[in-house]
Amino acid sequence: MARGVATLGVLLLALCLVPPLAAQPSERAAREQLDAIGEEIQGLSRRLSTTREARDDAGRELREVETALAETHRRLDALQAERRGLTDEIDALESRRNGLEAERADQVEALNAQLDALYRLGLTPQLKLLLNQDDPARLDRLQHYLNRLAKARNERLDELARLDSALADNRRALEARGTRLDALAEELASRSADLAEQMQGRAQLVAELDSRYATEQARLEDLNQDRAHAERVLREVQEALARLQRPPPSTAIEQTQGELPWPVQGQVASRFRRGDGVHRNGMLIRAAEGTPVRAVHGGRVVFADWMRGFGNLLIVDHGDQVMTLHAHLQHFGVEVGQAVSRGDTLGAVGASGGHDTPALYFEVRRGGEPIDPQSWIASR
Repeated sequence: MARGVATLGVLLLALCLVPPLAAQPSERAAREQLDAIGEEIQGLSRRLSTTREARDDAGRELREVETALAETHRRLDALQAERRGLTDEIDALESRRNGLEAERADQVEALNAQLDALYRLGLTPQLKLLLNQDDPARLDRLQHYLNRLAKARNERLDELARLDSALADNRRALEARGTRLDALAEELASRSADLAEQMQGRAQLVAELDSRYATEQARLEDLNQDRAHAERVLREVQEALARLQRPPPSTAIEQTQGELPWPVQGQVASRFRRGDGVHRNGMLIRAAEGTPVRAVHGGRVVFADWMRGFGNLLIVDHGDQVMTLHAHLQHFGVEVGQAVSRGDTLGAVGASGGHDTPALYFEVRRGGEPIDPQSWIASR
């Protein structure tokens, strides 16, 4: 856990170094500032070779495996989303092709009617007109008719050429989408095989970690040590944020107390102050793995990384000294520094952190102190 909480501490403490602005900073400026902080954190993480987690091979391997799993899940989601998009594009292209072919058939039918009209006039209608000198008015009318017929025929031919070109473009686009779809299918199969292998490796690591505890009491003591360490770091983080000359902008979250939506729908497995270890200060909500986890209110992501005990942990700062924590995520759907709105997808329910049952751990902190999340979210 030391590496994770140290990373968390450096990230949020580094926020104090970001120069406050009188006006709202641009999204690009905020990104650049947080990217610089992220580079500093990565450098620190590489130097944390003497921490408890670095000495704990099983814990370190669990972090590596679950981080790789999160990336695999994220990539699978992206591939599946791309596949759905390509399928929709192919459906639209096929619909467009059907429309083009129907339009081309109409143009061919109209052109055939014009050619039939020309055929009925004979092979050399212009010569007939020249020989028909007894009625100049009729000659003029026929010439006008022939001119219009010739113009319409040329327009039909031009339209047919355009339709043929559009159909050729359509077929090439369909072929390209089909080729990409085949490649996606292969990558999905490969990623799925990787996922199965990684899941097996994770199960072995979790079993190894569990086997270290001779009794349930020993396991709880270890979990409580993780929680105590995290508590100290999170309190320091909130104190550092409070020392900012200009605090993070308010999102009026105080006005929504008791009305916030649930981050995920599911069965409450443990409530505030009733859970064990890292679960004591929030609530654990069981839900199917992969279920989207949504932001309960607007804010900015200030942490998204793996932390011992919590697994994949994401923290959103809502201003007004209020933060929400989301732990055991399968993978992240947003990045550090990204602004989020109420209802935005933050990630997916998982079992990271060495747990065997998928669930979301949700915590609310105000002024650095944990408070009952159910006093903030709407009753159901």
